[in-house]
Order: sequence, then C-alpha cells, then structure tokens
Amino acid sequence: MTVPQAPERHSRRGFLRATCQHCVGIASMLGLPALAQDIAGSDKAGLPPRFARPTTDTDEGGLWSLMDREESRLRRSPLAIRDKSLTRYLGDLTCRLADGHCPDIRIHVVRMPMFNASMAPNGMMIVWSGLLLRVENEAQLAAIVGHELGHYLERHQVEQLRTAKDRAVLAQLVGLLGGVAGTLGQIGILASLFAFSREHEARADKLGMRLMQQAGYEGAQAARVWDNLLGELKVTGGESVGDRSAMFATHPPVGNRRDELLRLAGDKGGNVGAADYQRTIAPLRFGWIQDEIKRGQYEESLVLFDRMLARASPSSSQPQDADVLYARGEVLRLRDDKGDDVRALDDLTRATAIFKAPPDAFRSLGLLHKSRSDVASAVPAFEKYLTLAPEAADASLIKTYLSEMRP
Repeated sequence: MTVPQAPERHSRRGFLRATCQHCVGIASMLGLPALAQDIAGSDKAGLPPRFARPTTDTDEGGLWSLMDREESRLRRSPLAIRDKSLTRYLGDLTCRLADGHCPDIRIHVVRMPMFNASMAPNGMMIVWSGLLLRVENEAQLAAIVGHELGHYLERHQVEQLRTAKDRAVLAQLVGLLGGVAGTLGQIGILASLFAFSREHEARADKLGMRLMQQAGYEGAQAARVWDNLLGELKVTGGESVGDRSAMFATHPPVGNRRDELLRLAGDKGGNVGAADYQRTIAPLRFGWIQDEIKRGQYEESLVLFDRMLARASPSSSQPQDADVLYARGEVLRLRDDKGDDVRALDDLTRATAIFKAPPDAFRSLGLLHKSRSDVASAVPAFEKYLTLAPEAADASLIKTYLSEMRP
C-alpha cells in the first residue's frame, strides 16, 4: 500500500520513495501456485497452510534468494529502526492477524517520512515511519498490515505475472538482477511492472478486514485511514485528487473504497488500541515529526499536524501536545506565507510554555523573534535552547546570534 506525495525537492528522496512504491511481493512473481481456496470469500476467512520455500533451481527460488539478500542489506541500513519494543509490538500485532503464518513474517521499520507499507512473499514486511506517524491507533495499523497480508496470502503476484506479454524480457531483467548486488532501486523498477489491479486491491481490503475483525479490532478504522490520507492529498491536489492520483488509478476510487470498507465493517465494534499504540511509538515519535518537517511538503504537513492536535485535545481549544505544537509552528515559520509568522508565534509560544517542551521549540521561537527584529524576546529563547541542548549541532551558530544581539 503506497500513497505518492507531491514531487520531492531532492532527487535522493524521490528515488528512495520510487524504489519502494511497488516492493510488494517481488519474489513471488514467477511460478507460484495460485490458491485453490477463495480466502476472502469464505465465512471464516480461513488461512492457507504456511508456504514452503521454493527450491533454488527455479525462477521463484532465485527471486526468493534475491529478496533474502535485500533483507540482509536492509538490516544493515542506517535507515533501519532498531527499536526492540516497536519490533516486538509489530510482531505481536502481525501474529494476531496472520495466525499460523507468524513464524514466516519479519517486520522491518525504516525511517522514511512518507506513507508506505509493503510485503514480499518471502515474509519480509517493510513499514515506513511516515505511516506509523500518521496511523492513529492499533486498529488502523491492523487494517494496513492486514491488507498487505491479504496480497501475501492470496499470491496476487502470480496472477499479475500471467498477464505479462513478454516473459523473455522479464527473464532477462531477473537474470540481470540476480547477477549483481541487488538494490531496492532495482527491485522497485522490476516491481513497477506488476502494480496490483483494482480487483486485487479490493480482495486484499476484504481479506484484511476479515483478519482485523477476527483479531478483535474495530473494522471501521480501516476507512478512517483513507479519509485521513485523502485529506492530506487534497490540500495540494484538489478535490479530485482521488481520481487523478497514480496510486488511486490502480486502487479502487477513494470514496468507493471508504464506503466499501464501512460496509464490510458493518456495525460490529472492537478494540481500537489508541493508548497502547501511542505509548509504543512515543520514544520515536519526535524524530519522525522532525523528518516530516524536513520533507518540505508544508501544506500536507499542516493537515497532518492539525489532525494530530485535534486528536490530542478533542474538547479543548488549547492543545497541549508540545511536540506537535512546535511542529506546526515550525512549518508555518518555514513556509512564511502571509500571516504565517503570527500563527507560528502563537504555536511556538504555547509549545514553550508546556512542561518538558522540546528544546527545538525554543530555537524556533528565537529564530522567529530574530526575524521580527524582537531582540528582547529572541535572546531568552536562544538562551533556553542552549541550556536544554548545550551539545546541539548548531550551538555555535546560536551563540554567534546571541553575541550579536547582546549589548
């Protein structure tokens, strides 16, 4: 499941995003048997037996080996998040959804600020930190993981393979990839040839819904994921972005998808798990927020931060989430459109007044006051920042500012 964002300002980020857009299921594209049972259509959503590893002398086995090598590279990547608590939490969630397939599934979280999750048929699942930042509770995460498991369990890649018209070209590509050190970029290019059809996406949604409800989660949360994503995309893409987006071209139309998910969910309640989820990601969340700010898609980020603040203080006009207040204020300061400085000043002032406000909030407040030529307010903000973060990378620069502003 991938949602493309607006074009990135840096080619590296755009390349990394493109490489994993279609990472789902490369290794199962060749020679896999289709399931005889229609899992998504069964009343009990029974799962197939665990998948046996293909022999190495087959195309399928070669691709599994390729994905195994990529997984080894991913484990060593500086982008990999090695947090034991988060890994254990995601593993437990997946086991509740996948039941007997649990031993075959390995989850890797990578520090990338966009919304993305993918799964290869060798059991490797990749989740991006931008997805975890946007997910509001455990039920929403279960909907996404369940969807990816739906593709995995139904072996949709083999059905896509059977539509390929030139297997000789495909074989040459596979041979090329197998003869050199693989990269996620190369795999992504190959995977883009096999984007899932709308039928496959709908079937994965259906099975994902059944898996999450069997595990006791509130199915209606699956629809909220799409509402939230569409809200971010609309701010730059307009009301019709759901019809024009590259991702939505192969996925069911957003409105239809939301409605169908709500229909599948019915009126059955279930666990939401907001507190447990937020507690699990709390040690990592601020770093992900910083990554979102650096992404440079200010309008989309503001929609996200507005939503996060509303969720944190649903009955109050004065949100108390210092991290997100800082984030919204910093995005406004950086965007610097008409009136943004006033709004940024309000957010940053409120953020710094909260107990244990992040040091960066004082830095941003000082920079904002400096840009407004308010030296009397900038100096104490910078001083507080240096007190809280004396070893900050920009400490010497802030000290230079202070020496210039002090009488």
